[in-house]
Amino acid sequence: MLYPSLFFVVVEWALFLLRLFYVGEKMAQVLTQFDTIAAISTPIGEGGISIVRLSGEDAVAIANKIFKGADLTQVPSHTIHYGHIVDPKTKDVVDETMVSVLRAPKTFTREDMVEINCHGGMIVTNDILQLLLANGARMADPGEFTKRAFMNGRIDLTQAESVMDIVRAKTDKSRQVAMTQLAGGLLDKIRTMRQELLDTMAHEEVNIDYPEYDMDDLTSQEMKKKAEEVSKQIDQLLKTAQEGKIIRNGLATAIVGRPNVGKSSLLNYLTQDDKAIVTDIAGTTRDTLEEYVSVKGVPLKLIDTAGIHHTEDKVEKIGVERSKKAIAEADLVLLLLDASQDLTDEDKNLLNLTANKKRIIILNKQDLGTKISQEMIREITDNPIIVTSILKQENMAALENAIEQLFFSGIENSQNQILVTNQRQAGLLAKAKQSLEDVVNGIDDAMPLDLVQIDLKNAWDTLGEITGESAPDELITQLFSQFCLGK
Repeated sequence: MLYPSLFFVVVEWALFLLRLFYVGEKMAQVLTQFDTIAAISTPIGEGGISIVRLSGEDAVAIANKIFKGADLTQVPSHTIHYGHIVDPKTKDVVDETMVSVLRAPKTFTREDMVEINCHGGMIVTNDILQLLLANGARMADPGEFTKRAFMNGRIDLTQAESVMDIVRAKTDKSRQVAMTQLAGGLLDKIRTMRQELLDTMAHEEVNIDYPEYDMDDLTSQEMKKKAEEVSKQIDQLLKTAQEGKIIRNGLATAIVGRPNVGKSSLLNYLTQDDKAIVTDIAGTTRDTLEEYVSVKGVPLKLIDTAGIHHTEDKVEKIGVERSKKAIAEADLVLLLLDASQDLTDEDKNLLNLTANKKRIIILNKQDLGTKISQEMIREITDNPIIVTSILKQENMAALENAIEQLFFSGIENSQNQILVTNQRQAGLLAKAKQSLEDVVNGIDDAMPLDLVQIDLKNAWDTLGEITGESAPDELITQLFSQFCLGK
């Protein structure tokens, strides 16, 4: 058994070690935060130019150590200078460069920045980066430049996410939506809702602090009204989530049919490239192929599936199972039928398998004769039916128009609309809406206002997580770790 004095000594040591650890962590954070970071910001490989980027309070001084030309520490901000990168130790010239000097706060990170434009070769670009690291810079973590822009208040989390959306954009529509987000469209909307909730909470605090005024009924009705108003605004944003997902990731479109009906030919036509092997041999495609295209402004993530049919071939069986999975996950199905042959049991099975999906039925190979008519298919379904010859590119414009018409209204008008573009944003909006519903239910059940206010504050905090104003550090770290290096 420990003596009381010994017990207290142990406790004191434990507290001391905890304080020491805490201080050490804080010091590490401070050191990391004010480090000057460097990274290659262009893709690795051969090209016209490569860019090596620095950010931090010593960015200009470090770059000046290896640059022979103008004195970078004395030049005006936002100017570019011709010179050479020279190894300070060996005096060897590494490359002929153009160096941009950008002084805080009018930079992407709101820190001093330097961008070295060198010849686009892997060796020379890496040599310049290594010289910067050897002269005081630290290798940047993935997304650290954008993270610093966020930490320094230049952008919020929605704008940070839009930066990567611009980088990863597969179509003009996805780029346009990302640009709207980068301009702060969603940020302004979220901040307005948070301010409305904050004003309501302030009124409630006055009522709690000064109960002699006896304004419970008035305050509760005001709180309920505001919760309902903000909840409706959240509903409007949540309605855009599916559309935002489609524009951001592309409409998952499965090209489906039994073997040798023209699925790969359709993929090649839409992509304007020979992405898939086309032969007269059934079962040529044994796996799913994916490609991004834009059809009349509608972004499509095309999935060319293996022909779905009964087979004993082990490889084909795997392809068939993957095709069924692609159908289950698809937003749109392009179902191909061979119009030159009678409707088979496999065709009927595919019609049943995709019955609950948004789909367009394509009667292909009309140039070889017609045994399946539009009227026959209309007796089975009311889905759009297009008669084509993909091989001869006949009536393909009608197919493109059918795809456009299915999604025209939402997709076409979205470029000026505020959209929720990812699952993180949608999930947090749904969580905030639930808290607001709890506020309304609590008031209807005559709960004390100070308890109801907890749900109101939860909604306010949750909306703040979307923009990063009340997001935990772990979330921020995880989000920026998904960025590419040098961004």
